[in-house]
Amino acid sequence: MADIKYYDVILKPVITEKSMAGMGEKKYTFLVHTEANKSQIKEAVEKMFEGAKVKKVNTINVEGKTKRRGLTYGKTAKTKKAIVWLTDDSKDIEIFSGL
Repeated sequence: MADIKYYDVILKPVITEKSMAGMGEKKYTFLVHTEANKSQIKEAVEKMFEGAKVKKVNTINVEGKTKRRGLTYGKTAKTKKAIVWLTDDSKDIEIFSGL
């Protein structure tokens, strides 16, 4: 496995209706590095967002979709999503506050 630093773990936030609805329960969704594990994701969130304390992390491996152009078939890249639950006494994540 590659040596992944904490700033390489979180790629971008996922902005959907379902993920935005979960923010009231202190539940945030991110696209993460495909080789990152739950403890690395927890460490990355706590270091990158000041005052955030992670209660638990759920991860989802998303397979690439099959795409076609003419007679040629191919697949899009695999991704990994992480749903991060914060504790009740932790601060909210600031990048989601303006949405």
